[in-house]
Amino acid sequence: MGGYGVRERTALLLREQGLDPLDVKWIVENALREDLGPEHLDITSDATIPAEQTDVADVVARSPGVLAGLAVAAAVFESAGPGAQVALLARDGATIERGDLLATVTGPTHTILAAERTALNLLSRMSGVATHTRAWVRRLAGTKARVLDTRKTTPGLRPLEKYAVRAGGGTNKRMGLYDVAMIKDNHKLAAGSITAAFERVRAGHPKVEIQVEVTTLDEAREAVAAGATFLLCDNMTPEQLERVVEAVGDRAELEATGGLTLEQAPEFAATGVDYLSVGALTHSSPIVDIALDLRTRS
Repeated sequence: MGGYGVRERTALLLREQGLDPLDVKWIVENALREDLGPEHLDITSDATIPAEQTDVADVVARSPGVLAGLAVAAAVFESAGPGAQVALLARDGATIERGDLLATVTGPTHTILAAERTALNLLSRMSGVATHTRAWVRRLAGTKARVLDTRKTTPGLRPLEKYAVRAGGGTNKRMGLYDVAMIKDNHKLAAGSITAAFERVRAGHPKVEIQVEVTTLDEAREAVAAGATFLLCDNMTPEQLERVVEAVGDRAELEATGGLTLEQAPEFAATGVDYLSVGALTHSSPIVDIALDLRTRS
């Protein structure tokens, strides 16, 4: 990508948002390479626009939603070539409406247009995740339950999508297989029981948080007796969840998971669980339509 990377101001903002600028740089460079090829070439712009031409472009919302990823979009323009300057005019987490001006980009026209689609793809995707998450947050208002994301993310985009969940007001679960142990059905089968699996994880990784997936009240009791303090209650009905809440009390945090919908959210939250995890936040959120408009030359 010509040696260009995330600039200091953008890097600082990314860090403030809990994103690693090196992760963002890797994502951006791979996305640009996907669009521009190994020679970093926009054939149409190369043929129609003088190399020395400069312009100003506006990043504009075409549909309402919750904004997320504006600094990431800035990193795309800055990484596409030298000379692009991005002024951010809105903040992530803000509600946006159709027609809102989100940012302006000034610099070489070749750079602006080469970065356009990659920047908008990431910005629209992240804003879509934030918008969907905000709908869940509003649906759970007035209850103690919080919405969690999952590992059902777009390969290569997990840091950005999980950040977008945070921007929408949701809560991140684990980032991957490396930071939190989660004993699921296949682990139980392989180890022989919940207790055996829990004891092996605790012996092998004594300082790591352990979460246990349970599907019945008996499994919940076994997991807590083994020492679990976080249970994933998978595909349980509200009635089953209420029994688990009553049996477990405050000995473990409880998460309802499995095919939950916005319409069901209040009913499941009313059972007394602490979390509702929703894979759809990152695997099924529609994008927010955001466009780049080059200003008319006088």
